[in-house]
Amino acid sequence: MEHTLVNDELWQDFHTVVNMTSRELEDWLRTDAATEDTEALPDQAGSHLGRRVLEILGKRRRDLTPDDASVMRRVVDRVHGRRADDLEPTAGDETWRHGLMRIGHDPLRPVQTPRDRGR
Repeated sequence: MEHTLVNDELWQDFHTVVNMTSRELEDWLRTDAATEDTEALPDQAGSHLGRRVLEILGKRRRDLTPDDASVMRRVVDRVHGRRADDLEPTAGDETWRHGLMRIGHDPLRPVQTPRDRGR
């Protein structure tokens, strides 16, 4: 059995609340950061936390660091703090939705577990 810093529960919770693909999140961070006054570099678009989520999505579980695990817990806590525990699709206002999307969670999308996605 392989030793990892991220237990099964955190791995499952993170990949449940982060319901956007890495491509969708990357595209959203670039779109969200684009304004008339800014022309963010593609690798620097979006919030620091959103970019960290994107990095984590690109890693294998065994390659995660203690900082990655901390970010994963922060994202899970933030999503659950702003949502009902059932995570049913909810409209909410645009600012609220966009804030969640910056960390990879689209509240309009039905939540699937990693098992549902074929992981």
